[in-house]
Amino acid sequence: MSEFYTVVLAVLAILAVSGLYVGVTNDAVNFLNAAIGSKVAKMKTILLVASVGIILGVLTSSGMMEVARSGMFNPGLFTFHEIMMLYVSVMFANVILLDIYNSLGLPTSTTVALVFSLLGAAISVSLYKISGDPTLSLGDLGGFINTTRAMGVISAILLSVLIAFVFGTIIMWFSRLLFSFRYITLFRKLGAIWCGASFTAIAYFAVFKALKGILAGTAMYNWISDNLFLALIVCWIFCSVVLAFMQLFRINILRINILSGTFALALAFAGNDLVNFIGVPIAGLDAYNIAKEAGSITITMEALSQNLPAQFIWMLLSGVIMVLTLWTSTKSMNVSQTEISLAGQGDDMIVGEQDSNVFSRSIVRASLGISNFLDRVIPQSVQEFVGKRFEYEDVEKNGAPYDKIRAVVNLTTAALLISVGTSLKLPLSTTYVCFMVAMGSSLADKAWGRESAVHRITGVMTVVMGWFVTGIGAFIIAIVVGLLLIWGGTPAFIVVTIACAYMLVKSNLKSAKKSDAMPENATENDTVDSILGEVCRMMKVTTKIYDRTLVAVFKEDRRALKDLVREAGEIYDECHKIKYSLMPALRKMKGSGLELSLYYIQVVDYLNEMAKSLVHITRPAFDHIDNNHKGLSEQQTEDLKHINDDVAEIYGSINRMINANDFSEIDTVLTMRDELFERIAITIKSELVRINAGEGNTKASMFYLTVLSETKAMVLQARNLLKAQRYFLEHAGVQKNWAAMGRNRIQ
Repeated sequence: MSEFYTVVLAVLAILAVSGLYVGVTNDAVNFLNAAIGSKVAKMKTILLVASVGIILGVLTSSGMMEVARSGMFNPGLFTFHEIMMLYVSVMFANVILLDIYNSLGLPTSTTVALVFSLLGAAISVSLYKISGDPTLSLGDLGGFINTTRAMGVISAILLSVLIAFVFGTIIMWFSRLLFSFRYITLFRKLGAIWCGASFTAIAYFAVFKALKGILAGTAMYNWISDNLFLALIVCWIFCSVVLAFMQLFRINILRINILSGTFALALAFAGNDLVNFIGVPIAGLDAYNIAKEAGSITITMEALSQNLPAQFIWMLLSGVIMVLTLWTSTKSMNVSQTEISLAGQGDDMIVGEQDSNVFSRSIVRASLGISNFLDRVIPQSVQEFVGKRFEYEDVEKNGAPYDKIRAVVNLTTAALLISVGTSLKLPLSTTYVCFMVAMGSSLADKAWGRESAVHRITGVMTVVMGWFVTGIGAFIIAIVVGLLLIWGGTPAFIVVTIACAYMLVKSNLKSAKKSDAMPENATENDTVDSILGEVCRMMKVTTKIYDRTLVAVFKEDRRALKDLVREAGEIYDECHKIKYSLMPALRKMKGSGLELSLYYIQVVDYLNEMAKSLVHITRPAFDHIDNNHKGLSEQQTEDLKHINDDVAEIYGSINRMINANDFSEIDTVLTMRDELFERIAITIKSELVRINAGEGNTKASMFYLTVLSETKAMVLQARNLLKAQRYFLEHAGVQKNWAAMGRNRIQ
C-alpha cells in the first residue's frame, strides 16, 4: 500500500476530529437552547446533563454508516483510489462549509452538508471516470449517483420548516392560554398532568429515536409498537402521579422536565447524527483495510455496500471529543445566541441586530391587517380574556429570555415531531425542527412585538435561506475540490490540504478573538468594566486608523486604504451593537440611580459618533484613490500632517487620562482642542482662497475639506467622550486601582 494513502487516511482522521468539533458547535444549539434560554440551571449543570446524554448516545449508537458508504453513490463502480479522493473532497467541503456558517452564527444542518457534499464529490469522480472511458457518456452519470437521498433532504427542509413552525405556534398558544405568564398558582394544580404529557412525549422520543438502535426487536419495543396508544396513556398516568408526588415536596418539576428533555435530545444527537461527523472517515478506514487486504489500489469497493459496524473504540473516542468540544467551544455559544436573540421575550432582544427587508416588512403589515380584522370580529370580552393571559410578567425573576413553560413546550414539541416523523419514515431534520419550533413558540408567546417583528422575521429568513444555501454551497465546493484532487493528483492534494488547514486555523483564531463579549449574566460591575475597556480600546484604535489613513492617502496606497475602510467599518459595527444593547445594560444599572444611566448613554453615543466620523474619513479616502483622482497638493499634505500631529497629541492625552482614571488635565485637552479647531478654520480659509484663485483640483479639494470637517467632528466627540467618561466613572464609584485592573484585562 502506497504511503500516499496512509497520509490521506491521516488527513481523514484529523478532519474527523475537526468535523466533530464543527458539528457539535453547530448542533449543540439543538439540545442546549431550551435550558439556556430559560436559565433552568447553571451552565455547568446543563453541560453536564448534555454530556451524559452524548456519552450514552454514543455507547448505544447503532453505528450504521451506510449513508457515507453507499447512500449517495454505488461504491462498486469506483476504485479504491477514486473512493479515497471522493471522501477527502467531502471532508474538506463539509468542514469548511460548516465552520464558515458557525463563524457567522448561523445554525445549519450537518445532514444537508454531508449529503450534498457526498453528492458533489461523487459527481466529480464520476465525471473523471466518464471522461477517461470512451464507452461512457454523461447519460451514464445516473448509474453512478443515487439522487433519491438528496431529494429526501430537500423534502426534509420543507417539511421541517413548515410543520415545526406551525405546531410550535399552536402548542405554545394553548399552553400560554392555559397557564398565562403568572403560572405558579395554577401550575400547582395542573402542572403534574401537563408535565406528565411532556415526559411521555420525551420518553416516546427516547425509545423510538434515541435508543431505537439497541431496543429495536426486543419484546418491550415490539409491545410498545403494537400497543402504542395504550402505552402512551399508561406512561402519561404514571409520570403524572410521580410528578404530583414530587410536587408535594416542593420539587421544581419544570426544571426536571427541561433537563430531561435536554438529556434526551443530546442522547438522540449522539446516537443518530454521529454519522454526519465521522461516517466518511470511518468509511475511508474501511476502504483502506479492504484494499490493504486485497493488496491492490485498483480494486473496486463493492464491499462498502455491506453493513460493516464501526469499531467501538472509534465511537467512544468520538463521544469524548464531542463532550470536550461542548465544554470548550465558544462558537457554539455564538450559534446559540442567534436562536435565543430571535426567540427571546422583549423587543430589546433583537432590535438593531438584523436589518429589515421588503419581504419582512410586508409580512408585518399583512399581520397587522389580519390582527385589526380579528379585533373587529372577535367579541371584546374574549379579547380581554385572551389579552390578560398573554400579559408578560417575569414571575421567575431570573431575567431569562423566556420562562420554563416555553422551554418545556420547545423540548416537548421538538421531541414529539422528530419521533413521530421517524416512526412515519418522514425525513425531518433535527436542526430545522428545534429551531422552527422555538420561532413558532416565540411568535405565539407574543415575543414578536411591533418594535422587533421585522427584525425577527428577517433573522429567521436569513437562517432558513442559509439552510437552502448550505446544500448548494456544499455541492459546489465538493465538486470543485473533487475535480482538483482527482485530476491534480498528489500536488493538488498537498495544496488543498494546506489551504484548508489555513482556513480552519484562521477561522478558529478569529472566533477566539471575538469571544470577549460580555457574559449574559453580567453584573453592573461587569457593565462598567466592559465600557471602560471598550473606550480605552476605541481611543487607541481610532488614533491608529486615522494616522494610517492619512499616511496611505499621502502615498496613494489603495490596498492599505481598502483594509482601513474594513477596519473602520468593523469598529462602527461594534459601536452600533453596543448602542442597541443599551436596554439590557441599563436594567443592570437600575439600582445605581438615573445619573449613572444618563452618563452611560452619553458615553455609548459619543463612541458611536466618533466611529461614524472615522468611517466618513476612511471611505472618501479610499474612493478618492480607488477612482484614480489626483492626489493632494504639497500644501494640503503639509497642512494635514500638522493636523494629524495635533490629533495624535490630543488623543494621546485622552488615552493617558482614561487609562489612568486621572482627569486632572481635562482642561488642557480642552485648550488643545480649541487650538486645533482654530488651525482647522485657518486651513479651510486657506483652501477656499486657493479655490477662488482657481488653484488645485476640485476632487482633491472636496476630499480635503471632508477630512478637515470630519476630523473636527471626531475630535469634538472624543473630548465629549472624555468628559462623559469621567462623570460615568465618578458615579460608578470606580477607583484608580480598579481601573488599572480593567486596563490589564484588555491589553
